[in-house]
Formats: sequence, C-alpha cells, structure tokens
Amino acid sequence: MLKLGEAFLTSVSSVLCLGAHSDDIEIGCGGTILSLLGRRADLRIDWVVLSAREERYMEARESARRFTSGAGKAFVRVEQFRERYFPYTGAQIKEYFDELGQSLSPDLVFAPWRGDAHQDHRTVAELAANTFRDHLILEYEIPKYDGDLGRPNVFVHMSKELADRKTETILQAFPSQRSREWFAEETFNALMKLRGIESKAPDGYAEAFHCRKFVLA
Repeated sequence: MLKLGEAFLTSVSSVLCLGAHSDDIEIGCGGTILSLLGRRADLRIDWVVLSAREERYMEARESARRFTSGAGKAFVRVEQFRERYFPYTGAQIKEYFDELGQSLSPDLVFAPWRGDAHQDHRTVAELAANTFRDHLILEYEIPKYDGDLGRPNVFVHMSKELADRKTETILQAFPSQRSREWFAEETFNALMKLRGIESKAPDGYAEAFHCRKFVLA
C-alpha cells in the first residue's frame, strides 16, 4: 500500500471541521485533528457545530477547546439550527454555508459522510460538497443504531496513545451523553481498531474517511 500520509498531513495549514451536532466532529475526526496538531504548531482550525442547545452548547464549546488546544489559531462557532430538522430548514442552513464559503478557504474540510443515515448529517455533507467544490473534503463516519458504516477509502493511522486521548476527551467532554448505551469507550475504540485492521496500522488504530475526489498534481 502506497502511503501519502506524512508529507500530506504536514502540508495542511488550515482545516474546516463541520458537524451537525455537538459531538460529531470529535467522534468522526478527533484523532486526525490531534494528529495534525502534532505536526504543525501554526495550524488554523475553524470548528463549526450547527446544532447544540442548552447543556450541549456548553459541552460543544468545551470539547472544541480541548481538541483545538495548541492550534496556531482556532475559531469555534456553535450554532442553534433545529436538530433533526435540517432538510426542512435547508434554506437557512444553505445561506449559512454560503457565508462560510465566502469567508473561508481551508486546505482540508472535514464533514459527515453523504451516505450517513441521519438526515442532519446528510444535509451537512451535501452543503459542504456544494460550497467547497474546489477543496479536499474528507467525509467522516459516526457509529449509530442505524448500522450505516460503509467502506471508506482514506485512512489516517494513529498511535494507541492518541486513540486513547481522543476517546478519553470525548467521554469527559460530553457528560450529558453518558446514559446512551452506544456512547462508550468500547464503541469508539472498536471502530478505530477495525479501521486499523483494514489499513494495517502499525499500532492497530486508525480513523477512516470517504473521499469523493482527490487530485494529485
């Protein structure tokens, strides 16, 4: 397997992280964000959560602070679009994305997978692809009851230490979710372990993404 990772990851100087809900980004690409931060002290991170109300609003901001600690610049936005209704309030969210597209031009965009079973996630994926047409977009995965995990084609290896740090930070940052049976250390570690197996990760852990288009120039 030809590995493009180190040179590519080191070249990324700015990223945009898009999440429909308060813990999407952390679950989907938290380890990769930490990996990027370990390579570039000047990394710029724009972190956008589109739906987080009441206690989840404060959790989202605290978690973003933890995951972006050490970045050269970090800009966190936590919005309050109506959860579970994204397809039905699409015009408002589309306008929001238009503003993002006019103000940001990141090297790399993280967004949910377009094949995700959750309607809010799919809406964000579609608008990300529509808005950032000339940018590299990596679509992350989120385990859930619907059983919608696909066959990703991009893998980012990580050490066990980094994988553990990701999981521990998520569990600490979102106390409101601890009663959910899926929101557990075993869930997050199992998915990273599975993707590590699929990509022959040296330490056995990886995050995986779907990429629609990747140009080597």
